[in-house]
Amino acid sequence: MADGTNRFPKITEEGLADLRRRIGVPITDTVEPWNYEATRDGIRHYAHGIGDDNPLWCDPAYAAKTRYGTVVALPSFLFSLSRIVSGYCGGLSGVHAMWAGADWTWHKPVLRGDIITTQAYLKDLVEHQTRFAGRSFQQIYHVDFFRQGEKVAECDSWVFRTDRDEARERGTKYTETKGKVVPFTDEQLAEWYKLYAAEEIRGANTRYWEDVKEGEEIPRMMKGPMTVTGFIGYAQGWGGLYIRANKLAWKMQSKHPGLGIKNRFNVPDCPERVHWDEAFALEVGAPGAYDYGPERCSWLTHQLTNWMGDDGFLVKSKCQIRRHNPDGDVIFIDGVVTRKFVENGKYFVEISQKAITHRDELSASGVAIVELPSRG
Repeated sequence: MADGTNRFPKITEEGLADLRRRIGVPITDTVEPWNYEATRDGIRHYAHGIGDDNPLWCDPAYAAKTRYGTVVALPSFLFSLSRIVSGYCGGLSGVHAMWAGADWTWHKPVLRGDIITTQAYLKDLVEHQTRFAGRSFQQIYHVDFFRQGEKVAECDSWVFRTDRDEARERGTKYTETKGKVVPFTDEQLAEWYKLYAAEEIRGANTRYWEDVKEGEEIPRMMKGPMTVTGFIGYAQGWGGLYIRANKLAWKMQSKHPGLGIKNRFNVPDCPERVHWDEAFALEVGAPGAYDYGPERCSWLTHQLTNWMGDDGFLVKSKCQIRRHNPDGDVIFIDGVVTRKFVENGKYFVEISQKAITHRDELSASGVAIVELPSRG
C-alpha cells in the first residue's frame, strides 16, 4: 500500500528453494487443458480470438480442397492444449506471474479431430533485475505435445514471478503511461483501419522459396486498438488459466489457497482479472487492464501464416514480450526476411519480427523459421 505496508505475498528464499527442487521433475498433477481435441469449433474459436479469419482454420469446405484435406489448427492453437505452456505455474504461492515469452518448434501439423496429450516439466529458474518490479525470477517450463505417441510440437515458455507491492510502489517502467487515457481521433482510427482492410491471407496462392529475397519486408499487421472486450474474446478461444465459476472456482481456490485474491466484496477472485479489472491491474503495478502474453505471441504467428500461405509450414517461432499492452494501445507488427537456407533437402526462410505500440514502444520481438515449397 502507499503507506509502505505489504498487501501481497512476497518472494521468499524458502519458496525459491522449493521451486528449484522441482526442476526436471515431470509434472503429473495439473489443471486440465481448455481443449483436449482439435475440433472444428475449438480451432475456429481460437482463431477468431486473435482476429484470424483464415479459411484454412475456419472453413471446412475450403480446407477440404487443400493438400491437408481438412481443417488445420493454426500453430498457436496449441496454447489451448496446455495450461502450463500458457502460464499456469507452480510454487511461490500468491506471488504474481506474468507470461513473458515462448520458444516453439512444430514438427507436424495438427488437424481437425486430432487428440493431443502433453508432457511437461520445470526447466529452469533464472534471477533478473527489472524496472517493473526489481528482483524477479524467470520460471521456464518445457512442454511436449503428442498425437497418438507422435510428437507434433514442443515449447519452452516462461513467466516472470514478481513482487506486486514492489511493482506498484517502486516500479518505474510505466510511470508515463499508468492509468492514462488519451482518446484517438476518428481520423487516426480511419487511417489505422486501412491496415485491416488491406490485410492479405496468402492462402492457395503458393509462395515459393525462390520468389523470396533476403531483406524483403512482409506486410505490416495491426492489432487493436486494445479493448477489454478483445481480451475477453481471446480468453473465450484460449480458455484462460484460472477463469472458473461458482463451485469450480471454490474447488480451485481451496486446492491453491494463495490463488484467490480478495475483491471489493472480500470474495476471493482470480489473479487473471488483471486483464479486465483496471483497478486490480494498477494494484499489481501494470499500466491498466492489459492483453494476454500468449495472445501477443499468437499475433506474431498470425502475421507469418498469412504471409506463407497454405503450402508453407511454420517450423519455429520465438517470441519475447517486452511490456504490457493496456486497454487503448495499438500494436503494429513488422517483419523482414533475414536469411534463406536449404537444410536436408528442405527450403527455409528466417524472419525477424518486431511489434511496436502507437507510441513507438517495443511491445514484443520474434524470430521465426518458415518452410516453403520450392519450384524445383
